[in-house]
Amino acid sequence: MYDVRYSYLLEQFSDPAPILAEIGRLVATGDFTLGKPVAEFEKRFAELIGVRHAIGVGSGTDALKLPLKALGIGHGDEVITAANTFIATVGAIAETGATPVLVDCDDSFCMNVDQVEAAITKKTKAIMPVQLTGEVTDMGKLMPIAQRHNLPVVEDACQGILSEFSGKRSGTHGIAAGFSLHPLKNLNVWGDAGVVVTNDDGMNEKLRLIRNHGMKNRDEISILGCNSRLDSLQAVVGNWLIGQTGEITRRRIENAAYYDKGLAGLPGLRVPTRRPNVKHVYHLYMVFAERRDELYQYCLDNGIEAKIHYPIPLYQQEGLKHLGYAPGTFPVTDRHAKEVISFPVDQHLTRAQQDRVIETVRKFCHGR
Repeated sequence: MYDVRYSYLLEQFSDPAPILAEIGRLVATGDFTLGKPVAEFEKRFAELIGVRHAIGVGSGTDALKLPLKALGIGHGDEVITAANTFIATVGAIAETGATPVLVDCDDSFCMNVDQVEAAITKKTKAIMPVQLTGEVTDMGKLMPIAQRHNLPVVEDACQGILSEFSGKRSGTHGIAAGFSLHPLKNLNVWGDAGVVVTNDDGMNEKLRLIRNHGMKNRDEISILGCNSRLDSLQAVVGNWLIGQTGEITRRRIENAAYYDKGLAGLPGLRVPTRRPNVKHVYHLYMVFAERRDELYQYCLDNGIEAKIHYPIPLYQQEGLKHLGYAPGTFPVTDRHAKEVISFPVDQHLTRAQQDRVIETVRKFCHGR
């Protein structure tokens, strides 16, 4: 057992009785597939993000894949995304048959937009920026590039709920965006689930067909789709939590600021620059450490459950060798894989727990 744990789920759901009671009422209706709880959650999620439409799907990965399918992207096409993302981003692109084309990140943990234009070819059919860690890609630079080349933007906002760039919320920049409701996301449920958001009526209609086998109604099939419906049970959990999303976000931002102050100026450690025009919502709290692996082990040995996101650069993984990127192609991504360490930042942390993290890191940095 750790004195400061990473997962907060046991605290968040220490009293599941209210949710189980709601699930019991759902069971009594038999409304299990695209039921009323799903419609309610979609309405509330759209209002939360500030968009016209929200479409509940089976996972965050599907929330990225389905908009690409709706755009007609497939074999022979290319989609530009970030080299340092989680596998789901690249996996979603690959599932359509398209080829992921990677660009390096910068120290915001998001793609370096200055490198995007050079990656565009005649085969490029979309750009998928990733709002990694709850940070936000420089959408002010990216959107004009996309518009100049007539390329749709589908945001991977799976880690970025309620984040903003220059006052504009993640999920509202491109034609669509995907969000994840995975148990460790800032708005979470009890398993896999996701949401696509869009302001485009045509995209909304097509996504609703695709997620439900392409069924226009019980007897008519308009297009070939798939089975990726948000479960009514998970929607019940989402409806129970969605009203807390603003407070959860506020607490995580507050906790991150406390860490920033406590860890500032330590030898061998660097807190990332916080851009004033970005609302960073801290799905992850990460800093750079010169002796990262030693610090990581020191934390574990001293009761702090730190994490590393991610120790092997995605483009160097065995499953992505077919993309043909040589080691060293993305130097910033490589450096992050060696330097980044994550500390718990969730809404259930106490100040005493944060002080314990800060003191442990200070002792390591000062060699005590």
